[in-house]
Amino acid sequence: MSSRSPDEFRLGVRPYERGFHGVDEPEDPHELLHRARRLTAEGHPGAGGAWERAATALRRAGGALTPGDHADALDATALDCRGAALPAAGPLFFRAADLHEQAGQRGKALVSRARALVAGPGPGGGPGGPGATACARLAELRERATALHAVGQADTAETATVRLLHASARADLLDTAPDPVAEAGAVREELDRLLAFAAPHRADPAVLGVLADARALLGRITAPDDPAAALSLLRASIDDHRAGGRPWPATEQQLLLSAVLRTTGAYEEATSLLRAALASEVPDPPLRAGDRARLCLALARTVAGAGERWRTTGGPEVADEEMPLLAESVHHSGGPSDDVRVGALARLRLGVAYAERGRCREASTLLEQALAGFSEEGDPAARVRARAWLADCALRLGESGRASREFALAAVEALAWDDRRHGAALSHRTADALGVAGAPEKAARAYERAADLWRATGDHTAAARSLRARSRQVRIAWGDVAAEVVLAEAAREAARGRRESAGSRTAHDPPIGTAVPVEHARPTSAAGETRRPAHEVHAGGGTVDACGGAPTDVAAHAEAVSGIEAGIGTEFGFGSEEESMTDPEAGSAAGSEFDQGSGAGGPWPGLRELPEPFGSQGRYQVNVYGEVGGTGQRAATAAGTRVQGCE
Repeated sequence: MSSRSPDEFRLGVRPYERGFHGVDEPEDPHELLHRARRLTAEGHPGAGGAWERAATALRRAGGALTPGDHADALDATALDCRGAALPAAGPLFFRAADLHEQAGQRGKALVSRARALVAGPGPGGGPGGPGATACARLAELRERATALHAVGQADTAETATVRLLHASARADLLDTAPDPVAEAGAVREELDRLLAFAAPHRADPAVLGVLADARALLGRITAPDDPAAALSLLRASIDDHRAGGRPWPATEQQLLLSAVLRTTGAYEEATSLLRAALASEVPDPPLRAGDRARLCLALARTVAGAGERWRTTGGPEVADEEMPLLAESVHHSGGPSDDVRVGALARLRLGVAYAERGRCREASTLLEQALAGFSEEGDPAARVRARAWLADCALRLGESGRASREFALAAVEALAWDDRRHGAALSHRTADALGVAGAPEKAARAYERAADLWRATGDHTAAARSLRARSRQVRIAWGDVAAEVVLAEAAREAARGRRESAGSRTAHDPPIGTAVPVEHARPTSAAGETRRPAHEVHAGGGTVDACGGAPTDVAAHAEAVSGIEAGIGTEFGFGSEEESMTDPEAGSAAGSEFDQGSGAGGPWPGLRELPEPFGSQGRYQVNVYGEVGGTGQRAATAAGTRVQGCE
């Protein structure tokens, strides 16, 4: 019976890579079977492919796999499932568990069931890993494994593996716990007990592999609280991996270790670690294409971070390695690995690197490809960043109409976030692009919407700047009288911003340059003032409708939204000299500001302040770079951060 019989599962793609096929591999079915069993016992990454070839050879010779061998084949194949094949892992593990039971291998059956729950989907599991229900079932499997071990029906490696899988599931749920820090302490205690249980049996390579993985998990959940201890644990994990006779790359541990090194400022060590991993010449098996793509992506991030740090501190210059590394990551992210996140993220970062160097046409192609990948993956921060950079490139290429559409679509999605400042900033760029496109009426409406968005965040200085920008478009569309009305409103907003800024400094005395959290900055009305409706401009001949009615769909809404210009209050880099301007001065200065924001120069600085794509959403989660507690949407817009305006 083939390990991939179509009545049991259909992967649709090969989960493993042909590179694992040994040059001197035997042709005899029984020798192939012996080799597959040996690779499985060693935990070799090429075991899945070996079982596939053994099963095929046996079937051609008229033989079949025994239930125990078939179960091992399904386990190995499921462990190889990555990228597009990943959803098949859960069902494969469940089928393997049933076959292990038939073969009387109760310890192996528990391991397969535990892996099925972790992989999901399946009974009790779900996409993206186990939930609370699956974690509870894993706790039951852990107790059953302990009981079987006590009577000799499960060996130490099998029992330790089930215990490790339960601890891993708990770690994945840490950020959903009522007290994540206390729960992290409890998981660390569980892992310490696991290490004490398995350490006396470390002479068994299978047990040593579990010890390596347990130390890696312990290092992961220790990293946010004690990076130095995490470094020690992760180094020990890699040492255990090698000591167990496993020369193949330990990519996950290397990514985690390099990420913690970056957080501690050890960029040179992180760079050396990743370069050594990429230069590995171990032939059996070679580095997977998907792992190489991730390592290249992480090394590009490390090199970029080191370069930025050295530029800031005046250290030595380094060669620009980022773009070649990103190009290599793009190259290796396809094929059997087909990791949408890695491939799309590498294209985004490479596109941004091109855009920053003025290669906007090449950047646009990559950003469009990245956007297609992000639409499939469903990460909003990634889509917003890709659209914003694509719009900025379009603006610098003279495609202002396209720029306004992309900025608007990015703004619509960003306005759904808890912190609406990024949406406001992108919305203003929409208005800028509409102005460059020669659509003053649409630009004026967009700037008015921008002012409303900034009022909602409590940033009246930013609202004033949006109104000043609006006055220029109103002057073009409806004349001087209407523009003066808008300038008067801008003056009131600027005065309100100055009063609130002074009051905040008096009451709380924060340091200059510290951001004001949105939740503490609520819009207020000046005493005795009744603000006119946002959709009206009072002109000499009556009232001009500046919004054109409520939008009826996303595209119409996107066309109407707006945001900010250079600087957003003192907290966001807006200078005191500008704040002290009288309105006529501000109005005359605004023209030059608009030219600077039109895209004729370099990229808009606010692009770099957008939330990180695929960032960790919690303190103990790991992002695509291997970083624990990475820069997710909330982290990027938390109190104390800046949202950069247009310049």
